[in-house]
Amino acid sequence: MENPNIIRFHLDGLKPYEPIDPPEVLGARVGVPPEKVIKLDGNENPYGCSPRVQRALGEAISYNIYPDPLNREVRQLLEGYTGFGSEYIAVGSGSDELIDNILRISLEPGDKVINCPPTFGMYPFSTQVNGGEIVNIERKPDYSIDVDAIESAIDSRTKVVFITSPNNPTGNLASEGEIIQLLKTNIWIVVDEAYYEFAKESVAQLVRSYSNLIVLRTFSKWAGLAGLRVGYGILSPEINEIIYRMKMPYNVTIAAQIAVRETFTDMEYIQSTIEAIITERQRLFDKLKEQGILDPIPSRSNFILCRVLKSNARQIKQDLENKGIFIRYFDNPLLDNMIRISVGKPEHTDAIIEALAEVR
Repeated sequence: MENPNIIRFHLDGLKPYEPIDPPEVLGARVGVPPEKVIKLDGNENPYGCSPRVQRALGEAISYNIYPDPLNREVRQLLEGYTGFGSEYIAVGSGSDELIDNILRISLEPGDKVINCPPTFGMYPFSTQVNGGEIVNIERKPDYSIDVDAIESAIDSRTKVVFITSPNNPTGNLASEGEIIQLLKTNIWIVVDEAYYEFAKESVAQLVRSYSNLIVLRTFSKWAGLAGLRVGYGILSPEINEIIYRMKMPYNVTIAAQIAVRETFTDMEYIQSTIEAIITERQRLFDKLKEQGILDPIPSRSNFILCRVLKSNARQIKQDLENKGIFIRYFDNPLLDNMIRISVGKPEHTDAIIEALAEVR
């Protein structure tokens, strides 16, 4: 018989994070071959990784050796990309691992984490896993963060504030002035810049002036490496030293290290895919606006959030799925009757516009 006293009490009733399924699972659900699935639900790069990554992974002979526990090569490569020395750079198995590490470092049971919904669901999930209490400060009607309300909510048990910029799923940026105002509270401010390359605006330069700022980024979106799980943080050397003391030793695989190396040798290709996505983002926005079934909200990311003007979000999601097109829909009070569409290739835009014209 299970002993209920063994499992940590705060995990009782924990709801699992809701991940997205891979193409083979999605295709089987609706009877569509995986290669025919149009996957616009995960904000992935539809162009994939650099061809050099694929070749290098196939040719590598070092998979039998444990990877570098200090991520030295990846951190050195990131020095040139970010302008920060390795002592400022932490590398993780996706930025999700870094979110968890930050909370493992900072939280005692009952400590508080401020979240700004609607936003990325990993923050409240990881907070609960680590025994913290989530404090939700809703964004304003235009989805900007409510800095004054955040400041008012901070008390002696508040340890971390999470801000996503551009925000997922709304696509808008937090301003540098807003972040500086929050940094003056002296608690840890984590700015998640997972979509930085599509917005081309950052607050990372503030890390040198504010030791309580942590900036997170990922290779999942811009570099097409979502399946290899590699992200990084830019943060003070003092916090970074603690992360490297307590993290899992072999957290970034040999395959992920090779992929990062080859990505940086083929930046011309990668930059071309980023620019293609930015261009297609505008084209998708314009076509949705012209069609009039959805009302798209301007985005600085690689997705567009839309209000449903005709039909309803659940029905549209189902109708699109029946055609092998997968998107995200929302029906909660903060995102009532809304849809998020990842930016794909031009043919994906054409397919979704055609499918929307036929929704019930």
